[in-house]
Amino acid sequence: MSRTSPDPLVTAAGPDPLATAAGPDALVTVVGLDAAGAPPHPALAPALAGAGLVVGAARHLAAVPVPAGADTVALGPLAPAVGRLGVAVAAGVPAVVLASGDPGLFGIVRRLRAAGLPLRVVPAVSSVAAAFARAGLPWDGAAVVTAHGRDPRPALNACRALPLVAVLTAPGAGAAELGAGLIGWPRRLFVAEHLGTTAERIRTVTPEQAATETWSDPHVLLSLATPDPAPAAPGDAAFGPGDPAAAPGDADPGGSVFGPDSASDLFAFGGMRADNQPAAAPAGGWALPESRYAHRDSMITKSEVRALVVARLRPRLGRLVWDVGAGSGSVGIECALLGAAVLAVEQDPGAGATIRANATAHAVDVRLVTGRAPQALTGLPDPDAVFVGGGGVDVLAAVVTRQPERVVLTLAALDRVAPAVGLLRAAGYTVQGCQLSAARLADLPGGSIRLAATNPVVVLTGERQ
Repeated sequence: MSRTSPDPLVTAAGPDPLATAAGPDALVTVVGLDAAGAPPHPALAPALAGAGLVVGAARHLAAVPVPAGADTVALGPLAPAVGRLGVAVAAGVPAVVLASGDPGLFGIVRRLRAAGLPLRVVPAVSSVAAAFARAGLPWDGAAVVTAHGRDPRPALNACRALPLVAVLTAPGAGAAELGAGLIGWPRRLFVAEHLGTTAERIRTVTPEQAATETWSDPHVLLSLATPDPAPAAPGDAAFGPGDPAAAPGDADPGGSVFGPDSASDLFAFGGMRADNQPAAAPAGGWALPESRYAHRDSMITKSEVRALVVARLRPRLGRLVWDVGAGSGSVGIECALLGAAVLAVEQDPGAGATIRANATAHAVDVRLVTGRAPQALTGLPDPDAVFVGGGGVDVLAAVVTRQPERVVLTLAALDRVAPAVGLLRAAGYTVQGCQLSAARLADLPGGSIRLAATNPVVVLTGERQ
């Protein structure tokens, strides 16, 4: 392409990110290196030969033949390295950035693109792909999240909500901390330390075991849902002493730690969604009719009310929702369908069995705590949002002491509205409320249609200031 002719890849808004990312004139080549020491991609040698600047961690710089005349920057804080790359690009000096695995997966590519640098990316096998390979499991239905350099709670809640999650960990946000947060959820954890090196160690453990271990960095964690064979007692962990999943195991070299039985258990439980989108909006929708749930004596949040309640709770991947006084579990289940982790608290054991059946029917994972609120709330992990569908002012008072971002409650009795509003405001919440009533179409003899009224309900929403 002539340098005097207009560049077709440049628009009024700047370089086309898709075109320049792999274009022949890209001045920054990002190359992923395999931790196992596999030969680098053939593109690395010519890129290095022409480079005037090479950026990477000290171990990566030591592992490749850096040209004698090239400047080097050992990665520590990213900002100085990005600044040096910007200067090189402005001067027309080709540069190479060395990274681990696939640098486009929670890696340096995002930061370099944000700086407006033109890139060519040559990935190696990512640590996530390597971990699943060691486990002998497919991962096209997995969610991949990171706890590195950020609040680890969204990653933890993804593991609570979804059946197959890979977590890129960090010191202080690794297998021990995630395992502690997953106690009570039926999970098997696969921890891969120092992947691809001579110090590689692969173990499968329960959350309880992970919480008591010391893990080497770096490591990758896979969280896999396991069938819950029997209802747990209130507050009990999902794994009992006799559960075969409770025994840790080491992988055979080059083999899978999961035999055919355990792998089939995982995917029978719902290891991936049919639409291959682990946290997308459910294809079947939400605010589903009551007929889609088992319930007793119409003790279920009506679909019109549920639509507003779920909207106010704002469930999504990475959030934990409590459904207190869960009844049929319909609110919590619809939050789970939208990607949230859900704890359902219900005092009636019979209703608890209904919640389990409904969760299974909708192929979501809802952790059930059987007990009377507010006592049953003690020791539960802090929620991001809470739906109070049952209980008195004492339950609401216990909820607000945990300071969730949002509290939503439904009230049929008007004399409870003012005390609830006062309690929320006193706890520092702004409060919105409305009364919902619906009239549904109903058939009459002879083909006529009438409107059948449902009971009016007050919906209150408290949002923490």
